[in-house]
Amino acid sequence: MMSNRKPIFLLLALVLLAGVFFSQRHLNRQREELKLTYRADMLENAPPFLAFTTAALGGFRGLISSYLWLRMNELQQDEKYFEMVQLADWITKMQPRFPMVWVHQAWNMSYNVSVKFPDHPDRWLWVQRGITLLRDEGLKYNPEEPLIYHELAWHFQHKMGANLDNAHAYYKMKWAEEMHGLFGGRPDFDALIKPQTDEQKVRARLVREKYKMDPSAMKRVDQIYGPLEWRLPETHAIYWGWLGLEKTKDNAARRDLFIKLRRVVYQSMQLAFMRGRLVENRYDRRYETSPNLDIAARVNQSYVDQLAEATPEMKENVANGHRNFLKTAITQLYMHNREKEAVEWLRYFAEHYADFLRRTEPSVIAGGVNFDKFVLMRVQEQMGTGGKDKTQSAIEGMLARYFYELAIGEEDRAVGFERMARQIYNLYLERSSTAEKGRVDLPPYDKIKGVVLEGMLERASPQLAARLVSALGLPPSVLTNLMNRPPVVPRTNAPATNQPPPKAVAPPKK
Repeated sequence: MMSNRKPIFLLLALVLLAGVFFSQRHLNRQREELKLTYRADMLENAPPFLAFTTAALGGFRGLISSYLWLRMNELQQDEKYFEMVQLADWITKMQPRFPMVWVHQAWNMSYNVSVKFPDHPDRWLWVQRGITLLRDEGLKYNPEEPLIYHELAWHFQHKMGANLDNAHAYYKMKWAEEMHGLFGGRPDFDALIKPQTDEQKVRARLVREKYKMDPSAMKRVDQIYGPLEWRLPETHAIYWGWLGLEKTKDNAARRDLFIKLRRVVYQSMQLAFMRGRLVENRYDRRYETSPNLDIAARVNQSYVDQLAEATPEMKENVANGHRNFLKTAITQLYMHNREKEAVEWLRYFAEHYADFLRRTEPSVIAGGVNFDKFVLMRVQEQMGTGGKDKTQSAIEGMLARYFYELAIGEEDRAVGFERMARQIYNLYLERSSTAEKGRVDLPPYDKIKGVVLEGMLERASPQLAARLVSALGLPPSVLTNLMNRPPVVPRTNAPATNQPPPKAVAPPKK
């Protein structure tokens, strides 16, 4: 009986094998379309070691990689960091197609290992290594992997751009120096795309070969989101986030990372708006950041784009960020003496978020859009509901910024800060009008201004102090008199007594 069934089983096996043959071709095609696999010919330019491990070791790569991971963890626990660099190189070459391998190794170097070194130059070396691992090697073998683009953009936005690391100012300074040496200021995109002179050719080669950036893509990013300051990390976060979107927009299987890349772009755009311009302090010979108000419309558009792409559950979060940006933009434009633009943005705010304003700030849109009321409310948010001391401190801070901006030639910004100081002062007078006279009164505004000016001239460098005196139209003798003035003897407002001074109190013993 069994022998009679063998031909049937054999025929059934042949039919099933044929079905597997045709279905496997279909599955392989789907895997390529969904970017779930990579063709072998993509590794044809790999170094000999990587080509050997990929082709010869086969399944043994997993065993070797596991050992290397264990060894690397032991070295990190023993704080033997430099051997880890070689192990990280071997691990990534053993598993070049696993994006999380590149992300983990880069993160470990930039975040975990770097903070073990107290010296900022040493930390910078490890952060650089994390960036180059992703940019120079990870993307080479995974050119369409959104996770690596996101991690690279995050390094610029968070590790270098944020202030959570004690060495963040050093990272920003070193990166600005590198980019200034590369671009000489603002990049000449056309010269980078089609260099003519020997200097332009050298510069273009460095951009492409060392920093792995495409000048044509840079120009496109600047056209969409700029003008941007390419010496700041936020701009490079925008560049790599945008490039990741362009490279991976057809990858339907990675929709979640596509949204994260968009988020990196619009968050970095907001940072670029708040501090995306380098201001040269020629007198103290350093650069400082200030808002890049010219990109307000581009930042707003990035939020609009994100709102269009956001899922229903995320839409309110994006809208909340958009509203906060609009509040900040209106206040910043007002403070920088660009009141006409600020009024236009407030009208835009009222048009798109009328229900929100009616619910949270009804007095702003009562009888039409009340610009002065809106700005004063933002001032209240910034200074809180503090008393005399906090208010006077806020006024002095605005005036100090006014004198500083005036000294370095930023006249529009200076006017905005002085206007804001007056607004805070007047707002406090109105709020404290019913208080007991003499208890919480502020000194006269001009007196506060004079005290702040004296402090600025005493603390500033000689070059900056001379420039401030000139900008204010004061005679040069002001500085001479200030330098020759005898030191001020500290005193209190307490009435004089005949009591002997109190004895010094010894510090507590340890």
